[in-house]
Amino acid sequence: MTTIDPPRFESSRPRRGINWEKWGWIYMRASGVVLLVLIFGHLFVNLVAGEGVKAIDFAFVAGKLADPFWVIWDTLLLWLALIHGANGMRTIVNDYATNPTVRRILLGAIFASTAVLLILGTLVIYTFDPCPVVPVDQLDMLPSFCPAQ
Repeated sequence: MTTIDPPRFESSRPRRGINWEKWGWIYMRASGVVLLVLIFGHLFVNLVAGEGVKAIDFAFVAGKLADPFWVIWDTLLLWLALIHGANGMRTIVNDYATNPTVRRILLGAIFASTAVLLILGTLVIYTFDPCPVVPVDQLDMLPSFCPAQ
């Protein structure tokens, strides 16, 4: 005679550890609200205020990145948008990748590309030199706020 194991039911006890799905869901909602403010503020300053899109050039970008307020603004925009997008891609992969190996590869690729983009983007924001050293014959290419070298 064969024995049949009874069906296993989930315990009514709470699971221990961090519920990453819950925190991912909360992050998507909170970052989405903050991103709306950051994106529309960015678009307003770049496209509406001042002379509009025709004023965007090296000097405009250099002037913004010389101000600590805009450095923090752009850093928040970069980090929140990239992590928000990566979390969305993670959700899609978890929903549709049925093969565990493929899922692991895709999640690793998402993590790696997000990490690389965050590092490179942050380096650009914080190491950008708005007043680079230029040859004497190209001093007119410097933004107006840079001292003559």
